Amino acid sequence: MSKIGIMVCGHGSRSEDAVAQFNNLATRIRQSHPDLPVESGFLEFATPVIRDGLNKLKDQGVDHILAIPGMLFAAGHAKNDIPSVLNTYAAESGVKVDYGRELGIDNKLIRAAGERIMAAMAEADAQHGVVDKHETMLVVVGRGASDPDANGNVAKVTRLLWEGLGFGHAMTAYSGVTFPLVDPGLEIAHKLGFKRIVTFPYFLFTGILVDRIYDTMEAVAARHPETQFVKAGYLNDHDLVIEAFGDRIREIGEGANVMNCLNCKYREQVLGFEAEVGLAQESHHHHVEGIGTGDASDNQRGHHHHHDHGHSHDHGHSHDHGHSHDHHHHPYPHNDHPMGPRSLPGTRDGDMLVCPCGRWAAPACD
Repeated sequence: MSKIGIMVCGHGSRSEDAVAQFNNLATRIRQSHPDLPVESGFLEFATPVIRDGLNKLKDQGVDHILAIPGMLFAAGHAKNDIPSVLNTYAAESGVKVDYGRELGIDNKLIRAAGERIMAAMAEADAQHGVVDKHETMLVVVGRGASDPDANGNVAKVTRLLWEGLGFGHAMTAYSGVTFPLVDPGLEIAHKLGFKRIVTFPYFLFTGILVDRIYDTMEAVAARHPETQFVKAGYLNDHDLVIEAFGDRIREIGEGANVMNCLNCKYREQVLGFEAEVGLAQESHHHHVEGIGTGDASDNQRGHHHHHDHGHSHDHGHSHDHGHSHDHHHHPYPHNDHPMGPRSLPGTRDGDMLVCPCGRWAAPACD
């Protein structure tokens, strides 16, 4: 009889707080499944890497792994990078690995998001006086990807929150890669004349990008003191988020997990991304596995890994290793859009990094 184990696959971050929050989420998933071994690992920039977690499960006698992506939406990381790692491991080890779907559009997450937003509004009401929701605009900020399917999901979240909570208006902005970015998005929001603008990062964890979203909001707020700008908290380990992960795990066991391939640019001809149909499924993160916050020796050396691949990532970062890898990633087709898709500004050693495809890049993947 097979012994089943659970593997929670994270992206990874150079932010120690982001790594700690992911580890806390993995701990809570472990607590909610006391009868099954649960391990976790990261794709890049933190340790343990995914393969390490898989090995720990195998060492415990697990021969059937239920792997779930610790991500909100399925863009390149969930669709290609993580499956590549899992498929390679399964082929080499002989362990059966079934891959679940991302959290996606889920009513539990919408409810969790609504509670974060309403908590921020209640605090603002207590500090500055009550502002009616009809006089309030919601700006939902997604990570931003070179995958329009993932970007479209953030827009749907915005609509569900707008209609569910009854705001006067709402719009979607992104932290990078696509458009509109946070700064022009908030400027557009301000021009609509609402008394209050609530900025909600639709992210699971904190990190470089969430910090920059809040910093950008504060900069826009300083330019427009007549408007009240409010920061809402990201999802983090809300109880409903933990429940949603449990649902994804059960879906694998029931054979019901269905990745959204209908609008996947790698499998169908999506408008504007037709050239990317049929690209090889491979991970382009093998060279940064374990580098970053989780690698103490690397941090102590102050060593930064830059690698120049001449390809575009879902979140618009740039690397320069001094050697090349052929990953067959196409550049985002709207790099010249006036409201994006430069990533939120970041510096490393005082200089802005520029992606080989012409996109401004954050100093590190979040």
